[in-house]
Amino acid sequence: MQDLYGQYSDEELIVRLRDGEEQITDYIMDKYKHLVKSKAKSMYILGADNDDLIQEGMIGLFKAVRDYDIGRDASFFTFADLCISRQMYTAVQASGRQKHAPLNTYVSLYSHVSRRMGDGEQDGEEAQLQNVLVSRAGQSPEEMLIDRENVERIEKIIERELSAFEKQVLDLYLTGMSYVQIAKVLGRDGKSTDNALQRIKGKLRRVIGN
Repeated sequence: MQDLYGQYSDEELIVRLRDGEEQITDYIMDKYKHLVKSKAKSMYILGADNDDLIQEGMIGLFKAVRDYDIGRDASFFTFADLCISRQMYTAVQASGRQKHAPLNTYVSLYSHVSRRMGDGEQDGEEAQLQNVLVSRAGQSPEEMLIDRENVERIEKIIERELSAFEKQVLDLYLTGMSYVQIAKVLGRDGKSTDNALQRIKGKLRRVIGN
């Protein structure tokens, strides 16, 4: 199908699909399955099963093909990206497994925020709540115990200090999404999402740093 459709833009293919070339659906689904798999890897951080996320992502992609409106929506890629993310995150929410990110994520989050507080650095646009995840295979049992205690502390802080919306924002931020992408997934405006992200940073620095 690459030879048949590869020379056309997604938008042109959607027009032809609407005109009755139904095999175009299979071509687009195959073309963007790498995007689905990539998003599944980042969403996996929320505790969902990777295979389930891929399945949900493909459903989201199919909905994008079905519902894309050339006159109303942005590029097909942008629309598909949003539909896939929404479908996956909705599935994570429905499963009830999105409550906390994995152990290493919160440990990384904790160590990064604590170090920033100790160094007295100022927050900036480049500031990240999470550090790059690192291997902890060389940790001693005592270090693992300390890390687990830190995680439990942060989980309690998050439950106590963050609103429901802020928890959603934090979950998606930990997958690597920008506040703009988070706003689209949650159906909120960019300003309120960015404000929520700044509140999260402030709350965690204030509480964890004490």
